[in-house]
Amino acid sequence: MLESDIIPTMAREARKDFPRMGANKLLLYLRPKLDQIGLKIGLDAFSALLADHHMLVKRIRSRRKTTFSHHRFYKYPNLIREYVPTSPNQLWVSDITYIEVGFGLIYLSLITDAYSRKIVGWNLAQDLASENALKALKMALCTLPTGASLIHHSDRGVQ
Repeated sequence: MLESDIIPTMAREARKDFPRMGANKLLLYLRPKLDQIGLKIGLDAFSALLADHHMLVKRIRSRRKTTFSHHRFYKYPNLIREYVPTSPNQLWVSDITYIEVGFGLIYLSLITDAYSRKIVGWNLAQDLASENALKALKMALCTLPTGASLIHHSDRGVQ
């Protein structure tokens, strides 16, 4: 049996027990067995061999969930379903997004005027505490002309 046949056969056997194991860990797992029979192969060659035999596994990327809309708190009716603002300060939309940085995540709370697309309030924080979204709202309220009435819309997240 050729070297190019032995390694994929061993990899198939290992994949029966570890179907989602990537090439790097699979090679580490098989290395003692390969050493026993005197076969040497590097990670790049091993990955290429797996690719040639259609044995690479696709990485499953998880998405961070930043909105939890199925909470027990009161959900206000959606007032903007068909609404189109005709001037600034009629409709503000709030959202929270995350930004990956070297030490983890930071969260950016934004209040945006739906007509002008101008950010009227924001806050950057290391957690999703509701106080952080309120700071962005307070900043936005400082820009609101006296006597103006507007709709403030959010995605119904728990913050």
